[in-house]
This record gives sequence, structure tokens and C-alpha cells, in this order.
Amino acid sequence: MSDVVEKTLTALPSLLSLDSQPGSAKLSSTSKLGNLIRGITELASKHEEEKLIQRELTSIKEQVSSPNTSMRQMKELMVRSIYCEMLGYEASFTYIHAIKLAQQGSALEKRVGYLAVSLFLNESHELLLLLVNTVLKDLQSTNLIEVCMALTVVSQMFPKDMIPAILPLVEEKLNHPKEIIRRKAVLALYKFYQIAPNQVQHIHNKFRKALCDKDPGVMTASLHIYLQMIQENPEGYKDLAASFVTILKQVVGGKLPMDFNYHSVPAPWLQIQLLRILSLLGKNDQSTSEIMYDVLDESLRRAEMNHNITYAILYECVKCIYTIHPKSELLEKAAKCIGNFVLSQKINLKYLGLKALTYVVQQDPKLALQHQMTIIECLDHPDLIIKRETLELLFRITNAQNVTVIVEKMLEFLRINKDDYTTTDLVGKVAELAEKYAPDNEWFIETMNTVFSVGGEMMQPDIPNSFLKLLCEGFDSEEEDRKLRQFAVDSYISLLQGEPGKLPQRFLQVISWVLGEYSYLKEELESATVLRLLTKLLDSKNTSSETKSWVLIAMTKLCAGGAGVSVAQELSEAYSSSLDTVLRQRAQELQHLSQDSEIRARVLSRDGLDSLEVDSSLSFLDGFVSEALAAGAAPYKPPHQRQEELAQSKALSLEPYGLSLPISMSACSITDRQSPTLLSISSGLSGDSTDLSHKGGSTTLKLDGVKRVWGKEGYLAQRELLEEAAHVEMPSPLRSPIQQGEAEGSHSQTPTPTPTPEPEQEKQQLASSLFVGLGSQSSVCLMGKSELPPQRFRRKAKSPGSSSGSSELSSNSTLSPPSTVDNLLCNNLLDSNTPSELDVPSPEPPPQLSQDLSTANGTCDVELTDTDLKESEPTLIRDNGVLATEDLDKPRDLCLSSHLPAELSGLCCSEITHLCSHQSLQLSTCHVQRDKSVVLVVFIYNSSDSDVQQILLKLDSDQLEVLCVCESPVKEVRSDSVAVCQYTLTVRRPSVHVEVAGMVSYMSPSGTPQSVQFSCKLPLTSFIRPLTVSTEEYGAMWLEFSNDTKQNLTLIGDGRESLTATLNVLKKKLQLHVVEIIGMEGIVACRLLQDHPCLMHCRVHAGTLAVWLRSPVADLPDCLIYHCQRALQEH
Repeated sequence: MSDVVEKTLTALPSLLSLDSQPGSAKLSSTSKLGNLIRGITELASKHEEEKLIQRELTSIKEQVSSPNTSMRQMKELMVRSIYCEMLGYEASFTYIHAIKLAQQGSALEKRVGYLAVSLFLNESHELLLLLVNTVLKDLQSTNLIEVCMALTVVSQMFPKDMIPAILPLVEEKLNHPKEIIRRKAVLALYKFYQIAPNQVQHIHNKFRKALCDKDPGVMTASLHIYLQMIQENPEGYKDLAASFVTILKQVVGGKLPMDFNYHSVPAPWLQIQLLRILSLLGKNDQSTSEIMYDVLDESLRRAEMNHNITYAILYECVKCIYTIHPKSELLEKAAKCIGNFVLSQKINLKYLGLKALTYVVQQDPKLALQHQMTIIECLDHPDLIIKRETLELLFRITNAQNVTVIVEKMLEFLRINKDDYTTTDLVGKVAELAEKYAPDNEWFIETMNTVFSVGGEMMQPDIPNSFLKLLCEGFDSEEEDRKLRQFAVDSYISLLQGEPGKLPQRFLQVISWVLGEYSYLKEELESATVLRLLTKLLDSKNTSSETKSWVLIAMTKLCAGGAGVSVAQELSEAYSSSLDTVLRQRAQELQHLSQDSEIRARVLSRDGLDSLEVDSSLSFLDGFVSEALAAGAAPYKPPHQRQEELAQSKALSLEPYGLSLPISMSACSITDRQSPTLLSISSGLSGDSTDLSHKGGSTTLKLDGVKRVWGKEGYLAQRELLEEAAHVEMPSPLRSPIQQGEAEGSHSQTPTPTPTPEPEQEKQQLASSLFVGLGSQSSVCLMGKSELPPQRFRRKAKSPGSSSGSSELSSNSTLSPPSTVDNLLCNNLLDSNTPSELDVPSPEPPPQLSQDLSTANGTCDVELTDTDLKESEPTLIRDNGVLATEDLDKPRDLCLSSHLPAELSGLCCSEITHLCSHQSLQLSTCHVQRDKSVVLVVFIYNSSDSDVQQILLKLDSDQLEVLCVCESPVKEVRSDSVAVCQYTLTVRRPSVHVEVAGMVSYMSPSGTPQSVQFSCKLPLTSFIRPLTVSTEEYGAMWLEFSNDTKQNLTLIGDGRESLTATLNVLKKKLQLHVVEIIGMEGIVACRLLQDHPCLMHCRVHAGTLAVWLRSPVADLPDCLIYHCQRALQEH
């Protein structure tokens, strides 16, 4: 990094200097920028600097406004303006001149103009629209420098709505002969994918071409896109796993140019990126993980512990090894690496070790036992970051046996912690552990009281919300409910009798609600006593208006009888003149409900909220809304829509077109509305909906009053400890002799200090309390890796439900041949003289599958489309790298269509496609479109002379709901015959292509059980049906839907009939309903099975079709726009 900075500082003066000599290494003595910098460095105070900068800005403003200023002078003025802005002074008057300089200057002047624009403006700035034509012109230029500058500014900042205008030009640059242009084009597409992913979905194949580019820089740039796409959908890129492994092998082997090395480490950031990609692809996938084992072993071996960058590579290797399907040898090496980190005397490495241990303890909780004494020492470490990461580790290993000790340690840290973010984070963790593993009611209430007291106003609102919801909904045992609520009442009464003024406001709100709701459970507690305590709370000066509102609601529930009426009368008189309208309303409610016991019993029922019906649509307001709309009132807009319109009103509109709908739509009535917020009396502290996550808080780094404790040698406070004798780890009495022997063997070369016997005994006792329960996998909380222990507070089930778990699918073979991309990568990245052994050979197939190469890995992925469903021949790669194709063993001379059920014969059916073959059993499939569902038909053909018994066919999908149509499933297939299975498919979650995975298991004639996996993909268009609505109904629905997307599509034909022709193509291919076409605009409607509508508004604009889609389903508009693009491209 220091080399890069040195080169930059060396080249900067020659760029900024006015000296005409090229390559000048010093600022010219006559340079005004040089004079400005020297003048600032000679000043003695901030006030003098402000005066100097203001004079400089005034001079710059006069010069840029002068018509006699040349472009060369304008360049230097821009550089001085950049320097002033870097110091924090506004120079907004130069923004427009920076754009002009980028438009009109020469190459060097244009470069400075683009630089100034990228530093001055942001993506939402209104002046950025003026740069679009300049970027378009430079992208079409024959000057490579201009093209590079345009691509650079596009990859940094560009208006989202203007992406379709330059996207074709950027796509063309992927085929440019210069590698720097291709690399910058890939980075620009990566920027587009980040801000508008739906607009670059159609060029995913070009991303694969960039991955196979002969230039390593272009390939490296493409990994940014693949990392993000694989994070979103790892299943769609499993076929590239072998390619990424090949790249990593070449990188680790030093096959890249020396320019990619950093401190003699070959391309470390590229290695880190590839390791992250491999961890995503290999997760829960044994066959994909097996091709990664060798390269991960090589990465661990080559990354020696000698530099910070190698530590980062080792950390990513460890994470990858523990994420993919496990291998014992690699796990041992990764555990040894973690031990070296944790036992290191350097604080940075110790933190890295704790971070890695926190991650891997989810898969291997016993690893924490090997380092338990080190973890105990880290709890008392003077560095707060080390202590905080140690508590995070303890949070991951918490179970019902050690929860009290771990929560106590967390609360101790909270009491001395001063960082807001850490407080917010730990408070949420303590509340989660208390609810999950509380040993008894008393401990739970006292712990939550401490959480509310320590967390204060920094606590996330969902914590008290969840606590009150838990008390209200109750658990499986009515007796437990009563005991918990009674103990909470006793605890809160004692707190109010003490000093309630010191308690946080949110805690007081919780106390008020609990006393108002459940104080009647204590028979010996009189309501007058509770009213007196709550009145005292109202009179406190520290009580906020919101808390007073909660107190008044609680008193409303308690006011009954003479004493209650008198208290209510006094409070209503006291707050009837309050400036707070909420307090006035609560006081009126208190007065009226205390006097009318019948209404109070009906409104504030003690029987719970199970019988309470909430009209979330607020249908009782329909009449009022209709009258207001008829009188000219504006329709309701959701909060996010109002904020967007408010933001757009303050800036230039960058929308390609406005909302143009028939007049009849705006006058329609709105029905079936939904309330923007659904208030619950017991589940929230306010009406605002909050995200149920304890993560949050300010991320601002506060350095006020921080003293310097870091030096060149590390943490200065620990310098003396670092020079002490080596430590020796003592065996824990918690571990078995076998575990002690393993620990001694793994750490025999890493000594630790020998403390005095008394502190060591205390640490041993603490270790036995913290790490109890980690000996067996079943009792530790593994965050989804194993079954959690039963919680004490299990909430009462609202309605009976059933969960259908997907069965694990196993494959009979693990053969995974390299893809075609591997050969391209090997040919492009490796030198022509590289020995052939560096290529990844194709593994030999197992003997039992040597006669059937079509089921190389027991899995066959088939994508079913409506237009071209052709039976494809798989590509096989031989050992010599030559591509060869062989026909699959398909049913010969067999017409499967004749076996289609009679009830499906007259419907729209796709072509029958071969799924997979295994020995004598062959599977094929097709799908039939019905009005309300899609039927997937699976044909099972037995080509042998013997019957196949005990057939079990299972289908599952995360995106679809799969239901078997057959009353009795197929259990056997006779020789040379076909069995048919039917499944109805409906969409759960929209996606461009939905996938169905399956497994068929059977008993072979020889008596051996066999199984084979398969999968098939269906386009979303198979589930699209026309939605017949009128124009008025269309308008009403349009205003209700909030999920939308916009895109410009290609028109078919020219002239006035182009809109009609384009919509007819979409109607035919996607089964859409054209509602109405008026002039150059049209409205279209469709629905996704079952009953998920999607509306499309089309308008011919500037030679393109501007499309705006809206739907109540979040992902549906993006998926449908993709199929619209594809349908028009295929036409």
C-alpha cells in the first residue's frame, strides 16, 4: 500500500502543476495551488485559515465567471476548488464549470473535469443529468483515454434512470480489444447491478465471458459481480464451482503476473474473494465441496504466518473449511490455525482467533473446550474489543446449563461499558438468552429488569415489545402464566416504592402496562395502592409525556368504584388543559370509563385479546372516505410514496415518463384498503412498526478523551506482559482424559504462563460453569446446526400448523466433471508453456456407472421452457481435455405422450424432456398448464425385463408448493412399461425460473436399494394467466399496489401500430390481457397463480416502450420484466 501512495504523491504534482514541462516532480513556483498550500501551512489558527480560504474562493469565483478564462486556467481553478472542498469549505459555484470542463476540454482538462465532478456530486444530484450526453459521446469516442474516463465516472456515479441509455454502449465495451476497457466495462456493469439489478439480468452470459477473459484483471473484476449474485442465489451458479477452483489453484500457484503480488503473496485480495465464493457454493453440498478440498489444503499450506495479509487469507480459509461439507483432515488443520491465532500474544491475532472461533463454534462446539482457559483470560483482558468478542463467543455457546453465568458476565460488562453500539447489541443478546433459557420466573424477571435499567433509551423498541407480548400471550401452562405475572407485579410494586425517578422511561412504560393489566392477580394488593404509586409517577418531573400517557391508560384499567372515580375526576381536571393532545384524550377516556363500568368491561376486557376482532381495513370509514374523495380530497398515499414524492419535488425529475392513466381511473373509489399500521394493545410501546432485531444503534466512532495506547509494537499497556515467560495451559477438570490428551498434543509447542494457584483455581471454577454442556452436540445452541433444547418460555400456539420438511437427497455418485469454462480459463490464464499437469483432469467414473455416463453425478438439471424444450445432450470432458458428446440412454421407439392422462390431453402441454437415467430406470417430464395450477407429469420407464419394486418418488421446492394428485402413489413399475405421476404446482415465492428438486429411490432386481437425484426448472411464464378487468377496476388496483419497477423495452416495428404489435407479442407469449390501448399508451393485466395480480402500464417514448409494472408481490414485477425483455428479443 505504501508503494501505491508513494507513486500517487509523486505523480500528483506533475498533474496539478501549470509548469509546461512534462513529468515535473515539484509544484511550480508560480502555481497558485502551490502558493495556497504553502500559505495554509504557515497559518497559526483556524480563523486565519477560514479568512484565507474565503479570499481564495472569492478569487476563484471571479475567474470562473470571466469569459476570458481559458480551459488551461479553468483546469487549475478546478484543482484549487477541489482542495478547498477537501478542507470542508463549500465551492458549489464551481460545479457547473466542472461539468463544462469535462464536456469541452482536451484530454487532460477533461480528466480534471471528470475528477472534479466525481468528487463534487453524488448520484442524486440534479446537475448530474447534464453529464449524460458527455458520457455517451465519450463512450463512442475512438480515443481510449476518453472511453476510460467515461467508464470510470459511470462506475462511480450515474443516475439510475439513465442506465438504459448507456447500457448497450457499455455492453459493447466487453468485446473491446484493450483489456483496460474491458475491465472498466465490467466494473461499470457491477455498479449497475448494485443499483438496478433488474436492468442487467439479460447479460448474465456476458458476465461468464468476462470470467473467462484472458486478462487476469478483467477476470478479477468479474468476481465482484459473481460474489454478489452467488450470495443471492448460490444454486444457480453451482456449475461454475470447478472454474473458481481452477482459478484459485492458478493464483495460489503463482501463475499470475508479479504485478498482482503484495508483499510476495500472490493476489491476496483475489484469493479472499474466491474463498468467499467457494464457501457459498460448497455450503450443504457434498459433491461441490469435494472438488475444493485440495485447493483449500494448498492455500492453508502456502499462507505462512509472516504478514497481516496472510492472516486474512488464513481466516477466510478457516471460514470456508467450516462452511462447506466437512473433511476431517482439513478441520484439524483449521483448528490448529485457530489455536495459533487465539494463543498469539499479538492483540490483532488474538482478536482474529476469537472471531474465527466464534464462527466455527457453531459447527464444532468442542473446539471452545480446547481453548477455555484462554477464553477465560480474555474476559479480563484490558482491551474492550477483545472482551466484547469474547462475550460474543460465549453468546454462541450458551445453553440452559450455563446461561446464568454468561448473562452475569454480559451484565457486568454492560455496567462499565460506555459505547452506545455495544450497549444496544449486548442488551438485545441478554434479552434473547433470558427468554430462551431462563431457569425460573424469578431469574427471568430480575434479568429483564436489569436489561431495562441498563439499556435505557439505547435499547431497541422490540425488546420491551417482545417482553410484553410474552406476558400477554402466555405459555402452554396457565399456572406458569399466573406465577410469572404475579412475580412481575410484586417486582414492579417494590421498584415504584423505591426511587422510580432513576428508572428509564421505557422501563416505566413497561411497569405501567403490567400493573394496569395484571395487578388484580394479587388479591392482597388493593387497587388504591397501585393508583397512589402511579399518581406519584405522574407527578414526577422526570416523567415524559409519552410515559404519562401509558400511566393514564393503566389507571383507566384500575379505576373502579368510589375511590377510582374520585381519582379519575382529579386527573381529568388536571390534564384537561394540557398542551399535549394525547394526554387530554387519555384523561377524557379515564373520566368516562371510570364512570361507566359496562363500557369499561367491554373495552378493557381481562379475558385477553384472543376474542378481540380488529378491522385492519378500517371498513367503517369507507363512507367518510368516499365523501371526501367526491369533495376533491386527495387519495391516501403510503408513507414511503409520500417521502419519494417529497424528495423528487426538491430536485430535477429524472423519471423517463410520468404516470399517465385515463381520467376515469383517478375518480374511482378505493376499496379493500389495508391499514398502514396494525396497532396491538399488548405488543408494542408505540404505533410504529419496528424490525424485530436487537442489532442497531449508532455506528459513529467516538474518540473524545481517548488516550494513545497503541504503538508500533502493539498495545502499549500490555508491553510488560508480552515480555514475560511463556504460558502453560492447565487441563480443565471438565474435560475427559481423552480431550485433555488431544489438547496437550495440539498445544505442546505453544506454552502459556503459569499463574498463581488461587487465581488459577478461580478460573477453573469459572470455566466449569461457562463451558458446561458442550460435551454433547445436542445440548449446545448451534444456531440451526442441531436441535435446540426446549425453551422454558414457549409461547402458546395461535393455530395448528404443519411444517413439511424436505427430505435429504443423497446421490449414488460424486463424479463432478469440469465445465467448459475450466478449459477456457486454463487456456487463457496459464502460459502456453505451462506443463499439462496443472490442468484439472476429469476424474474417472466409478465402475458401476461406466456404462451410463449420462448420470455422472446422479443429478441432471433440466430447464423447461415453453418455447424450446429440446432434449439436450450433455457435454463430457475426457482426460485429454477434448470435448465429446454422447447420447443419453433414452427410451427408444417409445411414445411417452400416449401415456399422458386423458384429463390433460386437451390442454397446453410442453414437450416431454428427459430428466435422468439410472440403470434400467429412466425419468422424463412435462408440464401442463391449467387455469388454476400447473401440473407436472413425471414418466417412469422401466426398460428391463424385471419388475422394479418399492419405488418412492419425492419432489420438493422452496419456491413452489408441490402436491401429489394421485390418490395412491406408484410403488412398482412392471418390465418394459411406463408409470405416470402427477403433481400440482403453485408459486410460493416468485422467481425468474422456479426449480423443483426430486429423488427417486427403488429396489433393483438384485435386491440392492438404489436412489438418484434430479431437478428441473420451469419459467415463471408457465404460471402467468390473463387477468380480465375493466379500466376502472385497473385504476383502483393500481393505486393500491406499492411494489413497482420501470424499464424501457424494444418496440416491434415502427409507426402507430408498433404499440399494438408489441403488446400482441407479449399477450401471445406471456398470456397477458390487454385492457385498453389509447393512442400511444396501453394498460395490461395478468395474474400469477394463485391470484397474485400484476399490472403493466406501457407508453411509447423516444422510440422505446416505457413500461411500469406494479404488484402487491415484491419480486413479481422484476421477474415479469425479465420475461418481457426475453420475449421481445426472441421475436
